Amino acid sequence: MTSAVPTPRPSHATAAQADAEPETRARRGGRRSIAAALLLGAVGAALALLASRQAWAHGTVSVAGGDLPLTATGSDVTGVPAALAIVGLAGLVAVFAVRRAGRLLVSLLLALSGAGTVAAALLGAGDSGALDEKAAEASGDAAATIGDLSHTGWPYAAAAAGALILAAGLLALTYGRSWPAMSGRYERDGAPRPRKAAPAVDPDRPEDLWKALDRGEDPTRET
Repeated sequence: MTSAVPTPRPSHATAAQADAEPETRARRGGRRSIAAALLLGAVGAALALLASRQAWAHGTVSVAGGDLPLTATGSDVTGVPAALAIVGLAGLVAVFAVRRAGRLLVSLLLALSGAGTVAAALLGAGDSGALDEKAAEASGDAAATIGDLSHTGWPYAAAAAGALILAAGLLALTYGRSWPAMSGRYERDGAPRPRKAAPAVDPDRPEDLWKALDRGEDPTRET
């Protein structure tokens, strides 16, 4: 015996909710990746700039009065981490101003900035060239070299900063296509904009006459 009760069908509201759930998850994932990239990139760039100003190596050089202590900062050893940190910051901002292929290129530049910062910091971690130059200058002997050489942990802090910038670039490469771009209302298409009509001047109101004079208009002219 066949039942006369019709089979229930999913309502339009239920179907719409099912379609909206993946979209909502995608939006949440996009927001999280944007927040993570901005945080990682900003912290990484700030740390790289800070590390570049700190002492990376210490040593002494023999002079007439005894041993002279010398210090080499990160910028003395290499200027690459600081320069690439600035490039990374610019790329982090520019990634939201471009679309499609432009966004891919900027994201790649951001990742390369991080990788370059890591490489430069690790290469400079054991460098003595900057202190040797200072030793030669301080002693007046071009053949003088630094003695009692020691290094700090700041080069590795700069390398960690580069890793953060690299992570931000990888996030941009992976999720950047779904990130929003700057609103089109801020973009100029080169077309002339219509001028707003000047407000009517009431000759019986002195404040209107003064405003017209401020605009360079003749309030007595007939319109």
